[in-house]
Amino acid sequence: MTPKLPPRHLPPRRLLAVAAALALFGGPVEAQSVLEQPGPTAPSNPDQVMPPTTPPPSNARPSDVPTCPLGSYRCPPRPLNYSMCRPNAMLSFYDPTMSKDSSVRDTSNTYVTAQRVDGSNQTVYHLEGDVKLDRADQRIQADVADYNEDSTDFDARGNVRYQEAGQLMSTDHMRGNQDASTAIADNVAYQMLASRGNGVAVQGQKLDEQRSRYLNATYSTCDVGNHVWELRGKDIRMDKETGEGVAHDATMYLYNVPFFWLPSFTFPIDDRRKTGFLTPTIGSSSRSGFTVSAPYYLNLAPNYDATLDPRIYADRGVMLATEFRYLVPGSLGQLNFEFLPHDNGDSDPDGTANTEGKDRWLLKYNDHTQIYGPWSLNVGINRASDRNYLRDFGNDLYTASIGQLTSSTYINGGGKWWNQVYWNASIGADYYQNVDYSLPDSSVQYKRWPRATFNVDYPINRWLDVGANTEAVAFRKNESVEGNRLDLYPYVQANFQGAAWFVKPKVAYRYTGYDLTGNYQQYGYYGLLAPGQASPFTNGSPSRSLPIVSVDSGLIFDRSMSLFGTSYTQTLEPRLYYLYVPYRNQNNIPLFDTNLMSFDTWQLFTPNTYSGADRQINANNLSAMLTSRLLDDNGVERLSVDFGQIRYFTQQRVQLPNGANTVTPPTNWSGSDYVIDLTTQLNDSWKLTSQYQWNPNTSLTDLGAIGVQYRLKTDGVLNFSYRYRRQPGTELPWLEQYDASVVYPLSDRWRLIGHWAYSVLDKKTVEALAGVEYDSCCVALRLVGRHYVNTYDYSTQLGSANTAVMFEIEFKGMGNFTGQSENILRNGILGYQ
Repeated sequence: MTPKLPPRHLPPRRLLAVAAALALFGGPVEAQSVLEQPGPTAPSNPDQVMPPTTPPPSNARPSDVPTCPLGSYRCPPRPLNYSMCRPNAMLSFYDPTMSKDSSVRDTSNTYVTAQRVDGSNQTVYHLEGDVKLDRADQRIQADVADYNEDSTDFDARGNVRYQEAGQLMSTDHMRGNQDASTAIADNVAYQMLASRGNGVAVQGQKLDEQRSRYLNATYSTCDVGNHVWELRGKDIRMDKETGEGVAHDATMYLYNVPFFWLPSFTFPIDDRRKTGFLTPTIGSSSRSGFTVSAPYYLNLAPNYDATLDPRIYADRGVMLATEFRYLVPGSLGQLNFEFLPHDNGDSDPDGTANTEGKDRWLLKYNDHTQIYGPWSLNVGINRASDRNYLRDFGNDLYTASIGQLTSSTYINGGGKWWNQVYWNASIGADYYQNVDYSLPDSSVQYKRWPRATFNVDYPINRWLDVGANTEAVAFRKNESVEGNRLDLYPYVQANFQGAAWFVKPKVAYRYTGYDLTGNYQQYGYYGLLAPGQASPFTNGSPSRSLPIVSVDSGLIFDRSMSLFGTSYTQTLEPRLYYLYVPYRNQNNIPLFDTNLMSFDTWQLFTPNTYSGADRQINANNLSAMLTSRLLDDNGVERLSVDFGQIRYFTQQRVQLPNGANTVTPPTNWSGSDYVIDLTTQLNDSWKLTSQYQWNPNTSLTDLGAIGVQYRLKTDGVLNFSYRYRRQPGTELPWLEQYDASVVYPLSDRWRLIGHWAYSVLDKKTVEALAGVEYDSCCVALRLVGRHYVNTYDYSTQLGSANTAVMFEIEFKGMGNFTGQSENILRNGILGYQ
């Protein structure tokens, strides 16, 4: 039963199936008379080529395909490209001047030419010599044609050629009946003009207006006469009314070698989604062994569908993964569930969960539902059976390591009151699950159970507005102090600006109050107290209130200049930011969701260096930064340099606790790190970015980073980066890594892929990836191997590694066999496309 729903549709699925390639009689013989409508045609001179006037966009040369801009973190996939295909001989009789409008066939006249016409029979017309029949977008040419005016039988013989808006076709002999919309053609060859599909059939049959049958037929998107791959079916039937085709005894061939066979399967012949097999996946992982996946897609209705994905893990057993998607009025969602009964693999010797013989599962559910007016419900649930699940099944070639799974449910709303007051609000809850065996459960975030926010902003006029940010949260966590928190942040701010200057004063007041619950006196910042250790939480209702005053100001100067013979506009942008926040002792406030953020340029102009509301810095600071840019005549930023520092007029007294629930002493620094950021892209092939932070109080480098990207030819890229960060309060490095990656085009068909990340502190490779890609007219191949650290034990500074190998083959025009490795390549290699 199909529900009454609006005409909304889910995204399509790519199927391992014929894409309507053998629609030989989609319009060729839908005639009222041979003298009124043409039949099929055939190629004449195969060496003469006349391509279509409007080729599909995928036929562009590689240089015409837009390249990903330098510095992009994630590039879109390369479009399907047939540029390496040679001219198609089937197009030798193509006439680009013919009409492309097939909707006017029934009302169009048919024009007939022939060297000889014999109508002596008065019933059967006999045409000979260069017979040509044109109607609308259709044309049929033959050596000889007969037509019975009484029975509407027709017979075309000898070098029969047919053209219409969507295809070309040739056959030796074609006969049929125009009134019954039936026809039979022998020795058929065809070319689909829009999709490049082409092939042959021993016989083609038109059963009626909507249904066709093809015997001993082939299909491929490769060059005519040079099929690297093709599909061969003994019996292929297609129904235009349902958009469905059925192939019996179908075999896929690669270089004339069979490698995939099905006794019967259905496939789409138009853009409608269709039930059938999706592209399978073949790979190997050191965690689960050899892996085979064969997903099956179920097109249940226009607004919901499902996918069944049985998987075989050689070392662990058989898993069934499912996906269900739905789109109903006001609601959109997706449910994924994976289940593996009785895991045959051994438990990890360094793991904390005994998984041997256990049922393993993973649940992911996302939903967005419009409730009423501006209010909507957003649900995201992610749960796993154990802490090793993602390590065994998720952390393969194309999935990044995840330390915890987040589940949340919120009701959100927002809009305008009286067309003047902007507001947004939410209420919901967040839950976190530990899925990293090397981390204790105490390291997982507090559950926010529940959490509510309300933000409002009222522009009084064009330069002055007032507003408030509010949050109420209940924090829950086992063996830790728990409680509720209310954070109120009203403000008044102004914005005075001109063409070359701005001044933005802001006055705010922040109140944060707590209600600690349970036996909070027995806990410290890090859980249960040791014997004799004093708890900092002696008051069950601590609070903090203080004003926050800031003034942000800047100037913008510019001038014209020339560098290396090129004209630029240079800017000079000084900026000052003053911040005042009085000191409040916050040692009796627990840390629910607050951490010290890493220092960078952005923090020169922020009112708080802590990520949550549990700590608010005291400040009497002045931040200064000088920025200079070079802009070319098109407004593209070719060079940008930032230099800045914060000057402290009072001590930084608000600090996070260290071990044994003691608080770090106040700092007496007179200034923050000097920050220098440099970005340059003097041409379209090179880009360099760098960051440097020097601590004048310790005369040590706190941060150093540099990244270089170089464009290789049209679609290649070379990346190199180095990053160093020092541990706060020590002279020891906290992180030091090298990272290099490359996509190197050997030719227009071959590309080498590599990625290497090395940790100097651990003296080990964090990730090594190597692969090769091949791209031809109708086949693309990718072989990728990856060795990477998927978990890390911070106590022992040792990590476990995983090795995965993936082979992919794509038959252009029919989908690909995996596509899974593309995600890790696009995420791991800057500029990969």
